[in-house]
Order: sequence, then C-alpha cells, then structure tokens
Amino acid sequence: MKSMTCKQLGGPCDLSFRGNTADEIINAQDQHLKEAVLAGDSAHQEARDAMKGRWKNPIKGMGWYRDTKKAFAALPEE
Repeated sequence: MKSMTCKQLGGPCDLSFRGNTADEIINAQDQHLKEAVLAGDSAHQEARDAMKGRWKNPIKGMGWYRDTKKAFAALPEE
C-alpha cells in the first residue's frame, strides 16, 4: 500500500489517497475532485478541468499518466 496526496496529483490540497496501484490512487483523486467541485469548492475546479482535459489530448494525457505511475512506483511501501 502506498499513498499520494491530491497536490502530488496536480490538485490543490493535501488530502491523502491510499492504494495498491497508481490506478487506484488516480481513481480516488478523480472521485475526490468530482465531489469537491459538486460541493462548490472552486479551488478544485481547475484540477478537475485538467483531469478531464487530459483525455481530450491522449498524448499529453498519457504523459501525465506515465509520470504519475513512475512517481507511485518510486514511493516506499507503507
């Protein structure tokens, strides 16, 4: 199990997400961003827009995904 923060994934806060894979953590942050924006948290809107926009440009999106997976792999196990 490893953890990354919203901020490490490009968001504005220090909420920590835990998972066994980078995909688990990415999905948890995506859900967090959705919930925060729906609750009216404008600080998370930019990160949410960036998350949605990554998949409109697949090459750029895959670069972010690979970088995130590398950062996850470099983290120590908890």
